[in-house]
Amino acid sequence: MKFGVQMFPTDYAIPPHELAKACEDLGFESLFFPEHTHIPTSRRTPWPGGAPLPMEYSHTHDPFVASAAAFAVTKTLKVGTGICLVMERDPITLAKEVASVDFLSGGRFLFGIGGGWNEEEMENHGTKPTLRWKILRERILAMKEIWTKDEAEYHGKFVNFDPIWSWPKPAAKPHPPILVGGAGPRTIDRVIEYGDGWMPIGGRSGAVLGQMIAELREKAKAAGRGDIPVSVFGVPPSKEAIENYASMGVERCLFGLRPETADKVIPALKHYAEAAGL
Repeated sequence: MKFGVQMFPTDYAIPPHELAKACEDLGFESLFFPEHTHIPTSRRTPWPGGAPLPMEYSHTHDPFVASAAAFAVTKTLKVGTGICLVMERDPITLAKEVASVDFLSGGRFLFGIGGGWNEEEMENHGTKPTLRWKILRERILAMKEIWTKDEAEYHGKFVNFDPIWSWPKPAAKPHPPILVGGAGPRTIDRVIEYGDGWMPIGGRSGAVLGQMIAELREKAKAAGRGDIPVSVFGVPPSKEAIENYASMGVERCLFGLRPETADKVIPALKHYAEAAGL
């Protein structure tokens, strides 16, 4: 079992580089940063968490800048997006950002992706919410071409460009692991088609998680894929919970941290490390 943490990297919390150093020193394998480019003040779309939207959603650093800061002070820690809102980013620029942080970190980047939930936010980026997964799919496929080809081109409905040159290429080959978020009816199919791992939120999918992991294994086998690892967000810091996820076949348990100052975050990190047996 691998253990990591997730925290919104905000302008009022422990800085990303301090958090990353503490995570590595305590023996954690990974650190994930969520993303929201902004939050529209209309608040038309309800937050899936069911409560008033926490302030961290509108105070996040860019996850790639935060990741670069984390990589600069660590040697072994893996850092990733949890998740990156691909439908809100230009695919050529995003391919460059992913390749750059992975190259400079020596192949330690984990590319978590997802479809998001805030419709006004997507619309401000020119994405129609009902098309977000189709747009995400083409952008991921196009980025794979950029990462793996000296002369890359892609011609789809939502992404279209003639041959281009773009370096650096990622240090990880053929590219950083793509961890697909979500737990909807088509999630497993998306993981099989263009993902290297699945990354659901435990609290929202726990009741059916075991069944979905079994479905993932069955479909991966039918598609000629090997084992596809599963990482779960929001794992409670208890031996029972960790053992339960391990019995389902989960590879990576991720503990959630509130975006607070170091005097509160470091004790929480130590508690999680003890629970994980690190």
